[in-house]
Formats: sequence, C-alpha cells, structure tokens
Amino acid sequence: MSDPVLPQAAPDGKTARMKINPPVFYVSAVLILAFAIVGALVPERASRVFDATQALIVMDFGWLYIAAVAGFLMFALFLMFSRYGDVKLGPDDSEPEYSYPSWFAMLFSAGMGIGLIFFGVAEPIQHYTMPPTGDGQTIQSAREAMVLTFFHWGLHAWAIYIVVGLALAYFAFRRGLPLTIRSALYPLIGERIYGPIGHAVDIFAVLGTMFGVATSLGLGVLQVNAGFHYLFGIPTNTTVQLVLIAVITGMATVSVVMGLDKGVKRLSELNIILAGLLLLFVLLAGSTVFLLQTFVQNVGQYLSEVVKLTFRMYAYEPNPWLGNWTLFYWGWWIAWSPFVGMFIARISRGRTIREFVGGVLLVPTLFTFLWMTVFGNTAIALDFSGVAPIAATVADNMPVALFETLAQLPLSTVVSGIATILIITFFVTSADSGALVIDMITSGAADNPPVWQRVFWAVCAGGVAAVLLVAGGLRALQTAAIASALPFVVVMVFICYGLLRALQMEGKDAAMDLSTVEPEEDGTAISWQQRLSSITHFHARPELESFLSGPALSALQAVADQMEESGLGAELHSDPDHVDLRISHGDRGEFRYTVRARRYRSPSFAWAETKKVSDEDRQHYRAMAQSSEGEHAHDVTGFTEDQLIHDLLNRYARFRHARRMA
Repeated sequence: MSDPVLPQAAPDGKTARMKINPPVFYVSAVLILAFAIVGALVPERASRVFDATQALIVMDFGWLYIAAVAGFLMFALFLMFSRYGDVKLGPDDSEPEYSYPSWFAMLFSAGMGIGLIFFGVAEPIQHYTMPPTGDGQTIQSAREAMVLTFFHWGLHAWAIYIVVGLALAYFAFRRGLPLTIRSALYPLIGERIYGPIGHAVDIFAVLGTMFGVATSLGLGVLQVNAGFHYLFGIPTNTTVQLVLIAVITGMATVSVVMGLDKGVKRLSELNIILAGLLLLFVLLAGSTVFLLQTFVQNVGQYLSEVVKLTFRMYAYEPNPWLGNWTLFYWGWWIAWSPFVGMFIARISRGRTIREFVGGVLLVPTLFTFLWMTVFGNTAIALDFSGVAPIAATVADNMPVALFETLAQLPLSTVVSGIATILIITFFVTSADSGALVIDMITSGAADNPPVWQRVFWAVCAGGVAAVLLVAGGLRALQTAAIASALPFVVVMVFICYGLLRALQMEGKDAAMDLSTVEPEEDGTAISWQQRLSSITHFHARPELESFLSGPALSALQAVADQMEESGLGAELHSDPDHVDLRISHGDRGEFRYTVRARRYRSPSFAWAETKKVSDEDRQHYRAMAQSSEGEHAHDVTGFTEDQLIHDLLNRYARFRHARRMA
C-alpha cells in the first residue's frame, strides 16, 4: 500500500483546511468521543466497569507489565553502553536544535510534572503508613517508603519513554520515515506500516496518549482545587473541578496555538524555574542537613534494592498494593510513552544515542529523586514527630497533603500560591504537548497541520479528564491509565526488536552501497563541481517539486518503460512530495525505489534568522532516495536523469543478487 497522501499547501501558500491520516484520525476521534459520551451519560455503570477492568488486568496481565518494563530498562542501558551509542539521531553532521537547559526543561515538564506535585507528599506518606508488608508509621516503613517512591519514579519510568522516543527519533531523523509510532516497526513489516497494521498501531498510541494525559490532567485539577480551597476557601467538589478543567484547558489551547517554540518551550522553562524555587525553599526552610542526608541514603538504598524491586510480584503474599501502585505507574508511564516519547524525539534531533539515553535516563531521574526526598521526607518527619497529622490528611483528602505540609513552613500562603501556579502551568504544558503529539500521529506527521486540529485534541483531553472525574475520580483515572497501556506494551516489545534490527545495519549500508563506485567512461559519474554545488545550495520547496516532477520522474519512468518491455511488471506513483517505482518479482519479493522531498532546518551559518522569520522560511529541502533494500536514505539532490538511473540500477542489482536471481 502506498504512503497516505496528505493534502498539500495551496499554491498561494495558505494552509489546507485539514491534514490528516483519515483512518487514524476518525477512528481515534470516534472511540474517544464515544467513551466520553458513555461516561457522561451513565457514570455509575462506567465506574463499575472501571473497577472490573482494573481487577482483571492486575490479576491476569500484571506479570506482563513487570517483565516488559524490566526488559525496557535493560534494553536502554544496553544501547547506552554498546557501540550503537555513537549513532546520531539524524545525519552524521546534524547538531541539536535545543541547548541542554531548554532540553532538560522540556523533558522534565512533559515527562511527569503534575505527578510530582500530586504525589510528592502523598505517595511517601501512604507507603509510610500502609507499606506492602509489615507495620506502618515506623522507622523501617519510612525508609522503605522512599525506596518504593524512587522505584516508581526512577529509572524504569524514563526507560519506558526512552524506548519509544529513541525509536521515533532514529527512524524519523536518520532513516527519513514519518515521525509517527508506526515508523518504528518498519524493519519488521516494511511498507505495511502504511496499511491497516500501521493504522492500528497509531490508534493504540492515540488512545494511550489521550488517557495518559487525561489521567495527569485529572490529578492536576484535584490538586488545583485543593490549592484554591486552602488559599481562598473555594469548595472542593466535582462542579468546581469541572469549571477548573474548562478554564485551564482554555489556557492550554492558547499555548497550543502559539506552537512548540513559543508555547511549550517557554512554559517548560517557566515550570523548571518555579519548580526549582519551590524545591529550594522547602529544602532551606526545612531541616536542610537531614534532607541532604536522607537524599544520599535514599539513592544508595534504591540502587542496592532496584533489582529485587524490579521483579517483585508478591506472588507468595498476594495483596492489592501491587495493582494500586506499581502496576498503576507502569500502566501510566506506558500510556504516556507515545506522548512523551514523541515529544522528546521531536526535541532531540542531532543528539547521539548515548547522549539521548544518558540525558533522558539520569538527569530527570536525579531531579525527581531530590524532589521526592525533600517533600516526602519533610512530610514523614512532620508526621512522625507529631508536628502535623500529614498521614491523616492523606487518608482523608490526598490532594490537600502538599498544602498541609507547606503550612508548617514560613511564608506558607505565598509558597502555596506558587505551588498552585506551578500545578496550573504543568497542567497547560501537559495538555498542549499532548495535543501536539496526538495531532502529529493523526495527521501522519504532516508539516504544520492546521491549528484547529491541535485545539480539537486539547479540548478532547480536557473532556476525557472531566468524564473520568465524574465517573469515578481517582480510581477511574488509575484504571484508564492501566487499561489503555495493555495493547501498547505489546507494541513496545516489537519496537525494541525493530530498533535493534535497524541498528545492526548501521555501518553495513555504506560498505554495501554500490553507488559509491564511479564508472570510468559511462558519463554518470558525479563531478566534484556538481557535488559542491549540491552541498552548498539550499533549495526551497518549489525547486524540489520541480526536481521530482522533472529529472526524478523522467528517470523512473524510463526504467519502468524498459521493465515493461522486458516483461517485468513495474508501477510508478508520484505526487508533489515523492516519486515511487515498484517492480514485482512474485514470491521473490518487490523492489522499490523512492525519491522523496525531505525538509531540514537551515543551519545558522547559512541563514541569518530574525525574530519575524516564519517556520517555512527557516527550512530547506533535499531530495532523498531510498530503496527496499533497507539502506539509509541518501541525498540525490541535483542528480541528472542518467545519474538517477545509475543509482537506481545499482540498488536493483543488489536486490537481485541478494535473492540469487539470474
């Protein structure tokens, strides 16, 4: 099946009304809207369904979540320390688009911002009072509480994101495939990623992203409501929470309209500044030396117990703790992985695999550990010493626990206000980042899709969060996260295998590339002047469209005509973005050669960028050719018709040789 053809920009430069991959967009939208309608009309029945679903998954599929997440962490560590760590996520000469501070800020904000605020106090206190085994509210349960919290928020969570994000970045930026989940399966199913299998994978990704984001938004609005109740006396109830969802979703749509660089980037940087100030205040206003000591001890104990915790299923001592905590988190992170994975892929072009894995795995994890130590150990110390009944507050109203803890510190009202603002900005960042990613998946990674599509998905995320709160509150949020992750965990296993197969081909393609052998007398050799001109010239989109409709189309048409005369079936497909030749050989397979326009950001030394320059003006285009033999896409910009034919035939000869065809 050919690539999904997306509507092109109008000749006058205006954006088309819709840029979608219809099967993915419409099926996802219908399923999400149907869920929202049913949940809103029969919330009590929906709540019972949520409870039954969670019980079934925990009972029958808990082992799958535990084993898969352990495998994802081992896979990420293997890639970081292996020879594949030097592979760049993009061409070998590409450079990162974002500085380290901006990159880390966006990683942190998109990854788990709201959850840190919500669970920073509540989770350590709950493990402290109700550990999976043994007595609560003891010194031993306090130690174990922090280790368990680190376990849920540490290396495993970010390893899940790494699997999806790394695969997307590799196949999109290095292999030239669309920035969608289906592209990660190309080494396994080839061109069938553009058919029903690929559509199903992207639909699973959209549903997981939607419910994962909605879970975070639901948790965030519970916390915002608690903050407003503490600061202004606003009542805590579902009506207020629905109003807050509507207002903050409206704020998210504004950020969505502003785009990635102006909206998400700036909000992410604001988030990291506010979070850093809040963390620093609690660290200095509390028992500073005690918190630093516990941080070091907590990290050490986590590292000493991480293997045991990774595989612990409580098989010999069944209890509901595993489903309520570990499986909920693994499901939540897996459901979020298409969202966070695609987002971090989008901001990580030009980094090496080792840099990507090391940065994503270690930096946010260490910050998270420090955050959990400062807030969690402060709350435990307050409760254990009898200064404040934090444990009772968590049992009665979990979102209030943060503000109950801050109330014991100086300037509590001001600090609680900053915490509430931080929650809102995290809410907005999650909503607009989620909308951006879902729009990319449902549009088939179209360039600059219309704003209304992102607005639609942002509003959907707010609506689903509202339905989940009405239909069962926190319990419904947990179930949505766990259930939506079930089909995608299987997809992630195949993503790991596909990425490994693709990486194993690194270095082999160049050795096998016959197009680098220049003939002496046939006139198809590329002169150094031609190569220099191609390298230094930056082509606008109209130039590439002319090249594709001229020399590229003529070359492939000439080969197709000759194939037809030789009795071989050849099909030629073309549109403004690509020219595609397919030659069928029955049970021996199909040879395919494609020349596609690929967009690049113009480097700073080649284009003096101003504040008013548009996204389109900052881009240049190259013609990239790739065959069904699996090698890297290679640049053929500026080739003559004869040179393109020579390049195609070299790869066709390799195809026939590999299949031992005469």
